[in-house]
Amino acid sequence: MTHDIEDLIALFDGVFAPSYRTRLVRGGDEPIYLPADAEHEFHRIVFAHGFFASALHEISHWCIAGESRRQQEDYGYWYEPDGRDAGRQADFERVEIAPQALESLFSEACSKPFEVSVDNLEGVEVDRRAFSVKVAARAARFRREGIPLRAWALIDTLEVFYTLEGCMTEHGTTEGGLEEAIVAGRRRLESSETTRPVERAADVDRA
Repeated sequence: MTHDIEDLIALFDGVFAPSYRTRLVRGGDEPIYLPADAEHEFHRIVFAHGFFASALHEISHWCIAGESRRQQEDYGYWYEPDGRDAGRQADFERVEIAPQALESLFSEACSKPFEVSVDNLEGVEVDRRAFSVKVAARAARFRREGIPLRAWALIDTLEVFYTLEGCMTEHGTTEGGLEEAIVAGRRRLESSETTRPVERAADVDRA
């Protein structure tokens, strides 16, 4: 299955630009979240190098950040760069568990393999397997207790688009997939249905 970053940008913008004034933007070396300002009408989730996985990861942070955090550059957090010692790496992993758990659910929704990111090549050796277990457990908790609404809307969008893409590719046509998927995502944002539990409290600043 093809995972074209332009499709993901179109899907995200189609669902969230109207209601959350937020767009997904291809960036350079470093990802960053930039709130709207006098020169930019929309908030921007800037992901690195045009990578699909980077985009999903940055979206996951946005889905967890509460309203006040989304008014601040990089949600008001300071990123600890590569080269972390054991204590700082433990702190890094603790705040990364929930976003990477959502990222794994996004990857699952678009039939894309997922691998955790420990992001510390020049620092202390990391137990990737142990971190993977924690991320998987948090993903299971999201499924059990509820998924933040924006994340749920994106999952619906991805599931519809990539299911349709598989059928369309098989039959040689790609028309209509984006539009139908965007409608599904917008419908989820507006819906009060509870067929998949939604943890409203997850839409705040916590892991």
